[in-house]
Amino acid sequence: MSTRPQPADLLAVARHVAVVGMSDTPGKPAHDIPAELIRRDYAVIPVNPGVEEVLGQPAFDSLEAVPEEITVDIVNVFRPGEEAPDIVRSAVRRGAGTIWLQTGITSDEARALADEAGLAYLEDTCIGTTAREHDLRAQRHKPHRDLAAPETREPPAGS
Repeated sequence: MSTRPQPADLLAVARHVAVVGMSDTPGKPAHDIPAELIRRDYAVIPVNPGVEEVLGQPAFDSLEAVPEEITVDIVNVFRPGEEAPDIVRSAVRRGAGTIWLQTGITSDEARALADEAGLAYLEDTCIGTTAREHDLRAQRHKPHRDLAAPETREPPAGS
């Protein structure tokens, strides 16, 4: 059975949040809530096959496409509940520790899969509201855009 810690406890120890269904459209919850996490120093990893970049972060087509050197503490889901079981399966393969379905999203099957895998699981809960209500901030982290192989990084200015 999956653990059922309090949402604030999960977010307090997380640093890297993969956001499945993250939007590049300001005003949509799938854009504005991850933006709030970034303002609170979380490393947000956009997962959306329809965009290349969101809020200055490179987007990935799927959880499996996120490079292994990028830690995924929480998988935050902005997709319909019917898609949640496949997202949980991907999160298990990716080694994520927590599945967090946003407000209005539930799935009995996703919950059962998370339970079976021993993942922490939340549904119908807003990660942004949790961060604001508890004034949570991530500890220092290395943004994933800086994790590119050395040969693909721009040289420092003046070199």
